[in-house]
Amino acid sequence: MHLETPIEYLKGVGPARARLLQEELGVQTFWDLLHHFPFRYVDRSEFQTIRGIVDENTLVQLRVRLDSVKEIPMKRGSRLEAVVSDDTGSLRLVWFKGVRYIAPKLVNGRNYLLFGKPNRFKGRWSMNHPEFQVIEPGTELKAGSIVPVYPSTEKLGAKGLDSKGLTRLMKELLKAVLPHLDEDLPSQVLEDEKLMGRMMAFKEIHFPKDLMEMKKAKYRLKFEELFFLQLSLLETKVLRIEKSPGIIFEHVGDRFNEFYANHLPFDLTNAQKRVMKEIRKDLGSGKQMNRLLQGDVGSGKTIIALLTMLIGIDNGCQAAIMAPTEILATQHHRSMEELLHGTGVRCALLTGSTPKAQRKTLHQALEYGELHILIGTHALLEDKVKFKDLGVVIIDEQHRFGVAQRAKLWKKNTRPPHVLVMTATPIPRTLAMTFYGDLDTSRIDELPPGRKPVQTVHRNDAHRIRVFGFLEDQIERGRQVYVVYPLIEESKKMDGELKDLMDGFESLSRRFPSPKYQIGILHGKMKPEDKDYEMMRFAKGDTHIMVSTTVIEVGVNVPNASVMVIESSERFGLSQLHQLRGRVGRGSDQSYCILMSGPKLSADARTRLHTMVETNDGFQIAEVDLRLRGAGDIMGTRQSGDVELKLADLVNDGPILQRARDTALRIIQEDPKLQSSQHKALVPRLASLMQKQNRWGKIS
Repeated sequence: MHLETPIEYLKGVGPARARLLQEELGVQTFWDLLHHFPFRYVDRSEFQTIRGIVDENTLVQLRVRLDSVKEIPMKRGSRLEAVVSDDTGSLRLVWFKGVRYIAPKLVNGRNYLLFGKPNRFKGRWSMNHPEFQVIEPGTELKAGSIVPVYPSTEKLGAKGLDSKGLTRLMKELLKAVLPHLDEDLPSQVLEDEKLMGRMMAFKEIHFPKDLMEMKKAKYRLKFEELFFLQLSLLETKVLRIEKSPGIIFEHVGDRFNEFYANHLPFDLTNAQKRVMKEIRKDLGSGKQMNRLLQGDVGSGKTIIALLTMLIGIDNGCQAAIMAPTEILATQHHRSMEELLHGTGVRCALLTGSTPKAQRKTLHQALEYGELHILIGTHALLEDKVKFKDLGVVIIDEQHRFGVAQRAKLWKKNTRPPHVLVMTATPIPRTLAMTFYGDLDTSRIDELPPGRKPVQTVHRNDAHRIRVFGFLEDQIERGRQVYVVYPLIEESKKMDGELKDLMDGFESLSRRFPSPKYQIGILHGKMKPEDKDYEMMRFAKGDTHIMVSTTVIEVGVNVPNASVMVIESSERFGLSQLHQLRGRVGRGSDQSYCILMSGPKLSADARTRLHTMVETNDGFQIAEVDLRLRGAGDIMGTRQSGDVELKLADLVNDGPILQRARDTALRIIQEDPKLQSSQHKALVPRLASLMQKQNRWGKIS
């Protein structure tokens, strides 16, 4: 029986149930149902006694005698109450539904097998709506097995496809498919990883003999899922390298050396030097570079990007930087112009706001090769933007761009340019391996010399007067302050404790009056020219306090700003808090982050704020964020949807993922085209997987 057989052809399904299974669970084929795994198991392999019940939240299985049963009228219908006992005590049973159906089955003096969750009521144990079955006289009752519990929905339950109904279908399915389920992992992998066989794994995960066998089955199937995912990523990388020979940058030339010797504003850290060696090796390899550069806020990714572009320019090519927002593109342009001043390297900015006349001149300079570096937003993707020879592409915060958008940029040259993807959002290790597993990765895990870690504290409204005093002291010392709010206006959905931007601005204006103190305001609804004016005043030191929404999160670099106050900090995610904190600590002075919150905090909010106070390590923060939010929320639903995991969990299965990737890497290195007899079985499953999934390293 083929696993791609439509589910309606399984005994007990039919067209109507098949439509419902597809709508409610996404189950269309035998394969889909086979991978609809139990979300928990009920252990019915042991009997308890009534006296042995100790926990309200634990399911128990009892052998009891029915002592009495009565139907009690209620305003609507009736309820059924019964008393049962064993040699150790008695228990009250209650049914509020199905009374007419249940009552005839309960006979005084009969023995029953009960299964359910007990609760305490008026000092006695009781049980609502237990499962039960008659123990026939003279029969020896044996304990049951481990019972699977399947995810279902109300609509499915109404059509007999609750967990029990799905269990019946699963038994039919296994009868049909298990004999045809071939092993798809090489025997060497099974032996090395001590894995259960595939057929046995599916049998034991759905209907386990015991909990130990279930765990072995689950491990095997998680490993298989993650192994094929990693194999597809690595195979994509192999194919890309084959199809896309890179432009060879043969030498490091005058522009790079001149900049490095005379214009570099600070010595590179050891981490930056290590990353540059990795990039230099890529650029000279004859293979197209596709590298992900991770670095915390302020770690010096911009310098790495510039040095990479200078190598390209020295080899006769042009370079481009694409950023997701105008603010960030403008910040990059300012940084580059400042760094390149006096070098003769020409760079320009192209965004949606660039005037038409300026665009025309820019387009011509770019096409004739007079312009070395073009920095911009999505405007870079326009058909009119033509390079003479684009050799290096830098993409900042790449998760905000789709694959098709990036591919459009690659195609602006007949030879695929080298690509450096940068992110200041630390990516947890398991997600980096999964979502960017077909890219080479580099990390800058060291701050530039002279930078001091930002001191972070958590305060609430009771401390506000002291906080204002601290801000005043910092301003008197010549420093500047950010105060960030989550909203422009108070949302009707939010409670009254959430301070909005305008209220905060007025409150600060009363405490820090003009003309002694200058307070600026910045938010997303302002015109670009007004934003630029406010930021320019702050950057020049004319404004002491900048009151802002999270628009300040990226693209702002004011080394003199030493304090970041985040109002209603419990409303922000960990990643955003970390990004905001990165706006300070960019100079040599000690900087501070003050997390203001209301008095009542959820457990998750408390964890987030505690993590921020305890560490400045973005990668450590990212791991906590992953545990709190899960992979889908961190990567975005569109991107996380490209990696469909039925069983494995990127939050908790890091060790399995690492073993699966190591195994896949070894196989790809030994046999890149999977041509050996022991690897041929991998090909059909791999081909199917690669058809379904997008890849971030994909070029076209």
